[in-house]
Amino acid sequence: MKHSKTSNSSVLPKKRSSHNYAPAILLGSLLGTYLDLYFVGRGVYEFPNRPFSSIFPIHIGFTLFVIPFLLLIFLILVKRMKPAKVLITSLFISLTLPTIEKLSEQWGFFYHSDKWKHTYSIYGYFIFLVSVWLFFKFSNRDAA
Repeated sequence: MKHSKTSNSSVLPKKRSSHNYAPAILLGSLLGTYLDLYFVGRGVYEFPNRPFSSIFPIHIGFTLFVIPFLLLIFLILVKRMKPAKVLITSLFISLTLPTIEKLSEQWGFFYHSDKWKHTYSIYGYFIFLVSVWLFFKFSNRDAA
């Protein structure tokens, strides 16, 4: 009987790099929900056309579906980037989102009060994205 030499790596399945997106997406959705509740409660903005308007003062569809989907795309894009590139990407996204906010206002998705300055959004989105990314990196520190 002839034995062939095999290494352990050919016998064992290769370890795939896997990232768990769920904790960071859940954190982002919760942060987004609570920030919406806070700002709507303070009268900074409102969602005039929203599902279950008699129950929720915020657009629950946005917090349950849009935020998680967009965060998943963001995290997939930045998961292997160096920190400086993630910061630049987050800044670029944060600079474009006020334009999307203004379009959303024109389409009637939500309104900002006269007190609101869209430059606030740039800072807010940047802090939000970097925070979610840092949490993602922390929660996946053992993933290759």
